[in-house]
Amino acid sequence: MVYRDRSDAGCALAAALARYRDRDDVLVLALPRGGVPVGFEVAMALGCPLDVFVVRKLGVPDHPEWAFGAIGSGGARVLNQDVVRSAGITADEIERVTLAEQGELERRERLYRAATDTVNPRDRAVILVDDGLATGATMRAAIVGVRQRHPSAVVVAVPVGSPRAVADVAREADEVICPAQPWDFQAVGLHYANFEATGDDEARALLDEARRRFASIVV
Repeated sequence: MVYRDRSDAGCALAAALARYRDRDDVLVLALPRGGVPVGFEVAMALGCPLDVFVVRKLGVPDHPEWAFGAIGSGGARVLNQDVVRSAGITADEIERVTLAEQGELERRERLYRAATDTVNPRDRAVILVDDGLATGATMRAAIVGVRQRHPSAVVVAVPVGSPRAVADVAREADEVICPAQPWDFQAVGLHYANFEATGDDEARALLDEARRRFASIVV
């Protein structure tokens, strides 16, 4: 399965989430930046508010694309102990990388939210959306962080993911929706005809549009 772009993927994902449409207890939380265009289409189709849940990958020193864990809003942190051991990462290195990524996480929260309050996830069915699952580390951190805010349910919705990552995430979420799970998964971007990076301006514009449409939601 190849999607035209993230918006196309969001429309396809919304169809798989139709049972959540027009409910007053649903909240879509997108993982920026790539998850925002996907989450926007989902939120618009379901008729529910959209916000972000900021997560940051923790990269192996000298090999930052290789994730050994992730952090999320509210102090959530998930570590992949297999990677920590195989890469020989020390406790000091874990803390150093975490501190650096925490600064970027806080910057993004200020950038995407500005003076706008978050929609309270308490007692809501929260749908966490990203553009795909590769290792699942960032999504697992998001689940941990959202759980701390007492939602009624945590649903993970992604257009494509590796079967292993989907299985890992399914152990922590109440439900996982992932239409494409190719056995030979290599990278999320290979399942998009257009996988250009989502910029901060684009993400903010989509969030602002969603907030205008759902301005009456009590935070």
